[in-house]
Amino acid sequence: MIEIFLCSLLTVLPDYLYRRYVLDMRWGRELTLFSVWYHLRWGITCCVLLALSLITIIFYYHPTTNNVSSFFRTVTIVSETGGRVKEIFVENNQDVKAGDLIFKLDDKIQTANVEIAQRKVSEIDSALIVATSELKAAKSAITQAKSAYEKVLDELRRKEELAKRKNSVVSRSELQSFRYQADIQKAAISVAVANAEAVESKLTSLLPAQRESALSALDKAKEELAKTSIYAGISGRIQQFALKVGEYVNPFFRPAGILVPVVDDVQRFQAGFDQISAQVLTSGMAAEITCFSAPFEIVPMVIVDVQDVIASGQFRPSNELRDIQQTARPGTLTVLMEPIYPEQVKSIPPGSKCIVNAYTNNHQQLEDPETGFMKAIFLHIVDATALVHAAILRIQALLLPVKILVLSGH
Repeated sequence: MIEIFLCSLLTVLPDYLYRRYVLDMRWGRELTLFSVWYHLRWGITCCVLLALSLITIIFYYHPTTNNVSSFFRTVTIVSETGGRVKEIFVENNQDVKAGDLIFKLDDKIQTANVEIAQRKVSEIDSALIVATSELKAAKSAITQAKSAYEKVLDELRRKEELAKRKNSVVSRSELQSFRYQADIQKAAISVAVANAEAVESKLTSLLPAQRESALSALDKAKEELAKTSIYAGISGRIQQFALKVGEYVNPFFRPAGILVPVVDDVQRFQAGFDQISAQVLTSGMAAEITCFSAPFEIVPMVIVDVQDVIASGQFRPSNELRDIQQTARPGTLTVLMEPIYPEQVKSIPPGSKCIVNAYTNNHQQLEDPETGFMKAIFLHIVDATALVHAAILRIQALLLPVKILVLSGH
């Protein structure tokens, strides 16, 4: 509407003044409701063409969009295991810090498993003490068997010396008996050594391995017990938290609530512009926004990044070929913006619906000596039309309450 009014001042108004004061055409005589369209046809035609050209230049070089918002991340409050709520430590809309306890689940089974695992470790520790005593006894048995073997061996040697002297005191059967006793004592040494090696293997390999397994089982039981206590992973505010003691919580189907993290960085706004503006929008471009939550404020922004892909073109491999016709709606070009003065956006809640104008700046091209005269004139026109678009944004900011509260019919 503003564009048409401005264009009419340059086309329709001069045409009317020429016919009124030069050709002496008066209202009610030559100029009537039916004849004015004929007499002012040149002015009206030029007004339409100039208005269309002006609107095209404004909206192409200074793009605008209503698809603007400041997205924020949410974290779902869920437990790592299912169970019934035993105790709750927070309330809805409460601020929490990272590490604060939110709620606990019933942990009777997990506590019992931890106690069983601890007892198993204690049993193995006791078995290690017993095995140490058994090893000492086995080594003593080896010494005892060797002593007995040496004693029998000495007696056998003495009997054999007597037999060599043809002494009738030692019979052949008695000599054979001592030889049998020597073999038996030698075998007893082997048995004692084998028993000692078995106890030593048990003490150095079997029981330590069993103890490590028991400790791993204890750690697993403690981890399962720790899962019954749900803590805040990051600082933020709890929302939609209506959990009650005795309710069953499941990590897949029954979350407890939502945690909105605290954002300490500069609040960024995401805007979706039409694809036709892809050649105009660049990083460092100036912009302005006004939001529904702060309708009378105009916040200067700067474009910090332009997404190099359009989301509507993404696909995932499936069992069907993707048909281009399925993409019925053309996607928008995503642009990230930051406020030039961060304190101005503190009053705008994240997630607010906004309107944004981006402004093309041709200052560097105008200063370039290689820029031609006609091109410089065109660039001046482009930069000047930004004033019209800025005025439109401010009118929209003023009319937002009327549009939402009166004309929307709510």
